[in-house]
Amino acid sequence: MNDTHPDVAIRYRDLMMSKTGQQRLRMGCSMYDAAKQIVRSAIYNSHPEITDAEMKREIFLRFYGHEFSRADREKLISALISE
Repeated sequence: MNDTHPDVAIRYRDLMMSKTGQQRLRMGCSMYDAAKQIVRSAIYNSHPEITDAEMKREIFLRFYGHEFSRADREKLISALISE
């Protein structure tokens, strides 16, 4: 679904492209950090007793869990938790 008027989409694209690569990267990192904090808060609200290792696992699963096979997910989770 795209409900953005084509003129607005063009203006937005032009605005984003007028920024340097570094500025766009910072924006993307900032958005990721904000999304991660929202997810972290939602998980904590559902499971206030959650450990740090469990939080890492849950964040990973929410962001990337569907991207990997079950075996690969378990390997990656094991590596995350052992950090």
